Amino acid sequence: MKWIKYRVKTTTEAEDIIISSLYDIGLEGAQIEDKIPLTTMEKEQMFVDILPQTEEDDGVAYLNFFVEEGDDGKLLLDDRSETAKANIGEDLSYSLYTDDGTKKIIWDKNELLKAIKDTLDEVKSWMDIGEGTVEIDKTEDIDWINNWKNYFHQFTIEDLLITPSWEAVQDKDKDKKVLHIDPGTAFGTGMHETTRLCIKQLKKFIKDGDSILDVGTGSGILGIVALLYGAGHVVGTDLDPCAEPAVAENLEMNGLRADSFDLILGNIITDQAVQKQVGTGYDIVFANILAEVLVPLMPAAAAAAKDGGIIITSGILKEKSSMVAKAMEDAGLTVVEITEDGEWASVTGRK
Repeated sequence: MKWIKYRVKTTTEAEDIIISSLYDIGLEGAQIEDKIPLTTMEKEQMFVDILPQTEEDDGVAYLNFFVEEGDDGKLLLDDRSETAKANIGEDLSYSLYTDDGTKKIIWDKNELLKAIKDTLDEVKSWMDIGEGTVEIDKTEDIDWINNWKNYFHQFTIEDLLITPSWEAVQDKDKDKKVLHIDPGTAFGTGMHETTRLCIKQLKKFIKDGDSILDVGTGSGILGIVALLYGAGHVVGTDLDPCAEPAVAENLEMNGLRADSFDLILGNIITDQAVQKQVGTGYDIVFANILAEVLVPLMPAAAAAAKDGGIIITSGILKEKSSMVAKAMEDAGLTVVEITEDGEWASVTGRK
């Protein structure tokens, strides 16, 4: 199977209009490339290991549309003939195809290119769309589901072996604790420096039976590692509903009981209902997020920890570690250690 990519160069202001207009002729699922800075809300919602690095916004946007090419060289798109005719004109040439009662348009590549250009010209007549140019490229079909397996292999963090399901545990690693995890759509595998920093700090402070709070849990890797090292129970919070199946799958993969890990969806920083549901008295609180999120998180993290409890933070660029340390102190915590790995830092505090 092959895919044809139509790449439109336009402006950031025209993105939505062009996507909507091209949707009317059957193009869907635009991949957007621009340099629009993240909003404050978007940053707060990015409970991830790494903050994407963006350049200064130049007002330019690229919209990529991928269309499947059949063996006969034809392209098949959903039929939106009425809106297409209204936007482009009655002279639009296409043939109809019915598959299980669904109307389709069988496009020739050049015919679709003309339709795209005609649509852009129509939008250009009443708003600035920048260059409005179109490039065509062909992409070979790749087994995206399995191709990444070539790049993820088992590795160790001290006495912890992290391994994907398709690799066997070697005899030399039989004495290690083993975390089974497969990379997928959600969140993390432990390879990033920020996760390694958290795991190393966890091992310094965890005791059998400890209660753990993992803010921004993602795939649940930190909470699951805590269970492997003797934690009694984990509560995780996350904003993304995809965390639920990811955590459930990883618990099952590691032979852990589902009731050992409770996941709460919501923002612990601002949502009092989430704060109430999370509760207090945790021995260890994890937060592997971003410095910009960790700062406002500290009061809620401090409130969740018990007296003497440990707060482990990561996801921090080294130059921002002092900012997180100050936020800890402002929340009434004592900073006990700052550790580094590459460009990243972890700040650990005690209540």
